[in-house]
Amino acid sequence: MTSPETETSAASLYDRIGGERTIKRLTRRFYDLMDTLPEAAACRAIHPESLAGSEEKLFDYLSFWLGGPPLFVQKHGAPMLRRRHFPAAIGPAERDGWLICFRQAFAETVTDPELTGLILPQVEALAMHMQNRP
Repeated sequence: MTSPETETSAASLYDRIGGERTIKRLTRRFYDLMDTLPEAAACRAIHPESLAGSEEKLFDYLSFWLGGPPLFVQKHGAPMLRRRHFPAAIGPAERDGWLICFRQAFAETVTDPELTGLILPQVEALAMHMQNRP
């Protein structure tokens, strides 16, 4: 998946979205939703009991992917997300639960419709790509 950063020639999407502060709020809300929404139960079940490490990795990845600091690459190397997630059984229920949480957290955190139009379609495509079970 290409970075949505290539979609804009001005400020990075990381800066436009609000940088570290906004991405921290987004990832915090995302994992709060994963822990509480019944629709996310299948997705939550394939995560560790503590979501702290997952939250940090998502923050690091989104920071890098949106054109901010390359935290994920510095800590973990090349993303290779599908390969990293392959041991987890990700079927439609897990994928859809993840997307429900992400869409809601994003809608509550990012109010700019242009950013929504640039970022969400690529996140949705990534979620579809991550599915590794029928």
